[in-house]
Amino acid sequence: MIILNFTHPITDAQRQQIEQLAGRAIEQITSIPTHLDQSRPLAEQAATLVDQAGLSPEEWQTLPIVINPPGLAPLALAVVAEIHGRRGGFPVILRMRPIITTVDTTYEVAEIVNLQQIREAARERREQ
Repeated sequence: MIILNFTHPITDAQRQQIEQLAGRAIEQITSIPTHLDQSRPLAEQAATLVDQAGLSPEEWQTLPIVINPPGLAPLALAVVAEIHGRRGGFPVILRMRPIITTVDTTYEVAEIVNLQQIREAARERREQ
């Protein structure tokens, strides 16, 4: 499994959580530095970010890829749309949640979410 990380670095503890939830080993984590330039079009920036994953069209369509999306919602949506176009379906994403302590806030992996499954379930509700 390959992780494309568009946000904060993934810790060793988070890596273990991902592997446990997914039931498979992480082969590679590709960290993609993400910064939104408010003066440039969002779609253009999303395409540039996704390009930085360095995957071929065949790899996009065949590799087990999990996305840790950017924290900024509009950019995250644009990145998901760009990936959907390259994969031919919605990606699997990580959902992180904060753990608040008295010293600082850290994050754990709350769940792995298959967006394509959510889409398929929504299609069934549409047809009801």
